[in-house]
Amino acid sequence: MTAAQITTLFDAAALQQFAQLLLRSKGMPANRAADVAEILVEGDLLGHDTHGLQLLPTYLAEIEAGAMTLTGEPLVLADQGAVLAWDGRRLPGPWLTLRAIEEASRRARTYGVGIVNIRRSHHIAALAPYAMRVAEDGLVLLLLTSAPAAKSVAPFGGTRGLFSPSPIGVGIPTGDQPMMVDVSTSITTNGLTGRLAREGRKLPAAWLIDEQGVPTDDPAVLVPPRAGTILPLGGVDAGHKGYGLSLMVEALTAGLAGQGRSDPGARWGGTVFVQVIDPQAFNGRGAFEEQMDWIARECRNNPPARAGQPPRLPGQRGLALRRQGLQAGVPLAAGIVATLSTWADKLGVAMPQAIARRD
Repeated sequence: MTAAQITTLFDAAALQQFAQLLLRSKGMPANRAADVAEILVEGDLLGHDTHGLQLLPTYLAEIEAGAMTLTGEPLVLADQGAVLAWDGRRLPGPWLTLRAIEEASRRARTYGVGIVNIRRSHHIAALAPYAMRVAEDGLVLLLLTSAPAAKSVAPFGGTRGLFSPSPIGVGIPTGDQPMMVDVSTSITTNGLTGRLAREGRKLPAAWLIDEQGVPTDDPAVLVPPRAGTILPLGGVDAGHKGYGLSLMVEALTAGLAGQGRSDPGARWGGTVFVQVIDPQAFNGRGAFEEQMDWIARECRNNPPARAGQPPRLPGQRGLALRRQGLQAGVPLAAGIVATLSTWADKLGVAMPQAIARRD
């Protein structure tokens, strides 16, 4: 194991307090810093370590550069009962998304469905924490986001980057633990490929193509002056499926927002689509959970392709990791710890005490 693969365990509450203090030291109001810190740490707890505290140094740099708005409210562009459109004014993405979910949930309980579309949000981190919250509230969430300035995914059959990985998040309530889908429309993410490129490591398989369209597992092809791209979900053989999903995300985020890739500017952030559905407005929450519980049971009891490895429900592993992390500590990779330590020294905030180190 290399030094880059060593992880250190930290108490989740201590990490959240640490992240909050760093954000507040850069001028973010306390309530917004608390929301951003919580979503980032929840990302790590649920196993999305490329979209957890790894993002915090970049958020701090964005604040320092004046690229993230810290105060004020989103601008209402349209309000049509069940549908609301905001200009997010580059406000902190996790805080803004949580407010959008609150508003969409309130409207869903009135109209059966609530939708909030946001242009010019800042980056919103991992989608699974939002899916967990909404599903635990007995509602269904569909959350999509695209990053207009990012062009790391080529359309299937092409070689020039056009799309961002553009994730899709879904939260589904059941009578037991929620189902949580958090998948990119590309076969991997910018966060993972960037980390592996910095560490000189390769991907598990040929998930990228170089400038000539040749598949490769080397993330260095994405680092300028190279101009390789990430393959759509489905890869070389079935990437047309991920390509189709990318177009769907573009329509529901940038299309409905009226702002996206056709607009000038290379600022980091996203367009966001939040849809919350209340099963009670259809055939009742009980009937919904009865159907989903049956599906969940049949999935778990399906004969395994590999002995001792039965099918998992989406989010099942993440929730297990979360329980473990809350009890034993949140694992952070050495590179993340080093970068956070640099910002802690710079801003005069003490690093939390490590619980243990895991080689």
